[in-house]
Amino acid sequence: MLRLALPLVMAELGWMSMGVVDTIMVGHLPRPALTISALALGQVLYGALAFGVGGVLLGLDTYISQAHGAGEWADANKWLLSGVVLAGLLSALLMGMVWVGPVVMVRLPIDREVMRQAVKFLGALNWGTLPLFLYMTFRRYLQAFNHVRPIAAAVVTANAVNAGLDWLLLFGHRFHVGGLSVGIPAYGVVGAAWSTALARVYLALFTGAAVWWVDRRHGYGLRKAERVLDWSRVRRLVRLGAPVGGQIFVEIAVFALVTTLIGVMGPVQLAGHEIALNCVSFTWMVPFAISTAAAVRVGQAVGRGSASEAAAAGWTAIGLGSGFMLCMSALLVGMPGRIAGGFTHGPEVIRAAVPLLLVGAAFQFFDGVQTTATGALRGLGNTHAGLQVQLVGYWVVGLPVGLWLGFGRKMGAVGLWIGLAAGLLIAGVSLISIWGRAVRRGVGRV
Repeated sequence: MLRLALPLVMAELGWMSMGVVDTIMVGHLPRPALTISALALGQVLYGALAFGVGGVLLGLDTYISQAHGAGEWADANKWLLSGVVLAGLLSALLMGMVWVGPVVMVRLPIDREVMRQAVKFLGALNWGTLPLFLYMTFRRYLQAFNHVRPIAAAVVTANAVNAGLDWLLLFGHRFHVGGLSVGIPAYGVVGAAWSTALARVYLALFTGAAVWWVDRRHGYGLRKAERVLDWSRVRRLVRLGAPVGGQIFVEIAVFALVTTLIGVMGPVQLAGHEIALNCVSFTWMVPFAISTAAAVRVGQAVGRGSASEAAAAGWTAIGLGSGFMLCMSALLVGMPGRIAGGFTHGPEVIRAAVPLLLVGAAFQFFDGVQTTATGALRGLGNTHAGLQVQLVGYWVVGLPVGLWLGFGRKMGAVGLWIGLAAGLLIAGVSLISIWGRAVRRGVGRV
């Protein structure tokens, strides 16, 4: 599990680092509360849509891994082709949604300048949608065939691309070449969106080249695969992947809604929320990477027809993910002020972020459990359980509790975060129980 998971952990932390670097860079622009708030609003709204729609592609984990476990490489190659076509269709859908999004956004009771900059941010970031979905597709093939180092290399180097472009586009620079003076204007928050979009183009090119390279080296038959598209596979992929996308959307959407509600409380509270959200999202990337490894290992075991190996892979992933998150809880409790201070020098923003980091520490363990259990279940082909549990945990229990505490009891952003913690507790307990029952019933290919 660790041989597969550790490079994926590097990849996920590298992925999250792009957002963290963007936040830090934007936090050093003038009026950091406003600029961080605009970035937060744009990121969370795009993320809710992008990873909800693009989450459909995670169904490839099940199909390609099970085909690999059964030694059916030609079948895995056909699933990759179906995934590329679906990535294009989903990109068109998402880009249309983001383009019409400002019609709804301008009606939100949020600071006008924050909203104006967030809308511009979304417009630029939207151009990176197709590369993002192609990267997600190529990645699923590489990890299902146990080639995870190219994924880590792609994301780590993409961070350098993103950071360099952030420096170039956010603050503005003037270069003297010979007798010429060339200037690049300061694009501010929207510069962070363009740097991320271009870094995603780099990611798609890197992972696409990696797929070509591993096929040439190992002879998986991808270059000789039949290019005729089987639409029945696309439909099967949508049916299996749609609940995964739905689950991701349900989880991210509740954070997006909480971000919007906190935005009503003012730029300082929203900036503090963005810092805390970056931190807990960063730690969550580790169990999320382990959950991907769990989906692959469980899927490969199912393809081989080995129920015992599938069970061992799933329980190992859950143990690793939850254990790591316990360590992160201790870190967040021990130094919340120093962590928040790494994002900005604004004392009012730091004071707003610290209590949210402490609430985040309380739900780390349950977040690790629910994430890795979901990945293990995806390897079995069970993509509905996570969606059902998240709907109940977040929207039926967590959000009402958060609204009552945040607005009814006047606890503000802290109350809303306590509601999120309640939802994660329910999700963690429920999903580990569902995984245990699934293992006892036995496994079979979907």
